[in-house]
Amino acid sequence: MTTQNNWTTVCSDTDLVDNSGVCALVNNKQIAIYKFKTGNQEQIFASSNWCPFGKANVLYRGLLGSVQDKKVIISPLYKQRFCLETGECLDDDKVTLAVYPVRIEQNQVQLQLAD
Repeated sequence: MTTQNNWTTVCSDTDLVDNSGVCALVNNKQIAIYKFKTGNQEQIFASSNWCPFGKANVLYRGLLGSVQDKKVIISPLYKQRFCLETGECLDDDKVTLAVYPVRIEQNQVQLQLAD
């Protein structure tokens, strides 16, 4: 793992699977990274892998989908839906999921870490 200007390289873009998630350990936190592909358009998202309802690191195994034009991850345990852009839980407005800026640079997936 390499760090540059608060961006940390976590894996290669070839490690990502279309319309699925993978998990990376970054600074002792499990981070789920998702590749959302529709047609020729690809989007990459990153969130905490911790499901606040199931109390387990499982979100990378969830289902990707769309609800009212929002890209979501659906927890594999109790099926709560979380917006991948904001982290808001669409099923319980008191719960949010940590989300992180993510990008692909020179075929490397990079996550932006807080200062």
